Amino acid sequence: MSELGPLDSGFMELEDTDRHVSAGIGAVAIVAGSPPSREEFGAELAKRLDVDRRLHQKVRRTPWDLAAPAWVPDLNFDLAHHLRWMALPDPMDEDALCELVAEVMEERLDRDHPLWQCVVVEHLVDDRWAMIVKVHHSMVDGVSGITLFERFCDDPAELPDISVSEMGAARNDWVGLLAKSLRLPIDAPRFVAQTLRAAVPLAISAVLPAAGSSLNGSIGRQRRYTVARASLPAVREIGAAFGATVNDVVLAAVAAAFRTVLLSRGEEPTADKLRILAPVSVRAADAKNILDNRVSAMLPLLPIESADPVEQLTTVHRRMAEHKASGEAAAANSLLSLARWLPFASIAWTVRLVSRYPQRGISGLATNVPGPRRRLHLHGREVLEILAYAPIAMRVRIGIAILSYGDQLRFGITGDYDSTPDLHLLAERIEETIEHLLNRARAGEAN
Repeated sequence: MSELGPLDSGFMELEDTDRHVSAGIGAVAIVAGSPPSREEFGAELAKRLDVDRRLHQKVRRTPWDLAAPAWVPDLNFDLAHHLRWMALPDPMDEDALCELVAEVMEERLDRDHPLWQCVVVEHLVDDRWAMIVKVHHSMVDGVSGITLFERFCDDPAELPDISVSEMGAARNDWVGLLAKSLRLPIDAPRFVAQTLRAAVPLAISAVLPAAGSSLNGSIGRQRRYTVARASLPAVREIGAAFGATVNDVVLAAVAAAFRTVLLSRGEEPTADKLRILAPVSVRAADAKNILDNRVSAMLPLLPIESADPVEQLTTVHRRMAEHKASGEAAAANSLLSLARWLPFASIAWTVRLVSRYPQRGISGLATNVPGPRRRLHLHGREVLEILAYAPIAMRVRIGIAILSYGDQLRFGITGDYDSTPDLHLLAERIEETIEHLLNRARAGEAN
C-alpha cells in the first residue's frame, strides 16, 4: 500500500468538486494495418500488465480524509473492466476518430477499479486502426503516462521494471531525508524564504483575474478534440534560426492560434487577456518509470496582442526566460514538497476550496511532453502517430497537449463542447504559423 501525494490527490478532488470534469489523460496511437483479434489482443495485454503493480491497484479513501488516499490491490481485478472494443462510423476518417476520442475521454474512470482503460478502435481509413490509452491524472503525469504507453507496446522488456525502480527511489528518498534532517535547522529558514519570494508572484498571477474573454468560463461535461501537426526538425530549425527553444516556438504558434480565435469571435486580443498554465516536469531521469505526478508550473502571458509571428516568438522567448529565472517552477514544486508534511485533511479541504473558487486568471493550458524517439510497434504493427489528450477543468475551456514522436510533433487540442465550436481554427492556425516561421527563418530574417 502506498499513499497518493498532494498533487495526485488534487486531481481526484477536481473531479469531486465539479461533476463536469473528467481527469483522465490520454494517448492515442494510430497503427498501420488491421488490429489483432480480441482474444489475441487481450491475452497479450494481460502479459504486459506486470510491468507495474499500479495497474492492479485501486484507490482507497479514509473517512473524513483523516489520512491520504492510498493505492491498494484490487482483489477482484478483471481485465474486461479495462478493455473496450469500438468501431467508427463511415467515413471512418480523422474527424470521426477525434469525436470518438472526445467521447471516450469525457467519461470518468470507475474508481471501484484501477484507474485506467484501453480502447481499441477497429478501423480507420487507409488501412489503419487505433488504440486509446486512458489513465487518471492522479496516477500519471505526461512523462510517466507516455512511459506507461510505451510499456503497452512491443518489446516492453527493453524498459526497466517500474516496481524495482520505485523501491530503489524510495530507499534513496529515506537516505536523502536523513541527510537533510541533520541540516534542517540551518537550511529551513532560507528554504522557506526563497520559496515564498518566488511563489508569491505565481500565486498573484493565478488569483488575480485577467481581462475577460470567452476563453475562460464555466464548462460542460462534453468535449471536443482536434489535432494539429508539425515537423519536429522544422520546429528545431526555427528555434535555431531565432535563438529560441522548441517550447518557445510551440508557445508562439499557440499564441497566434488563440489570437485568431479571439478575433474570429469579435474580441480584442489585448496583452493582458491570455495567461496560460504551462506545466513543467521536475521528474529526475531515474524516476521516469515511476507512476505518479512530478510536475510544477509556470503562468506566462502569451503575446496575443501582436500580429507578427516572429515578434510573438521573440516575446515568448524573453518571457519564458524571465519566468525560469524567477524560480516560479521551483517554488511551486517546493510548496508541493512542503505539503507532504501537512495533515492530509487540511490539504484536501484547501484543494476543494480552491477548486470551487471561480478562477479568472488563467485562460488556457499548454503542456509539452517529450515522447518516444524510437519507432514503436503494437502486435507487430507500426505505430504511425501518437496523439495526446489533456483534460480541462476550473473554467479553462481549452487545453493543448503537445507530444513528440520521432520526427513528429502533434498538438492534441481539447475544448469544452458548448463554448469551442471553432476549435478547428486553433489547429489550422498552429500549422500555418509554424510554416510561416519556417519560411521566414529560411529567408534569413533572424539575422
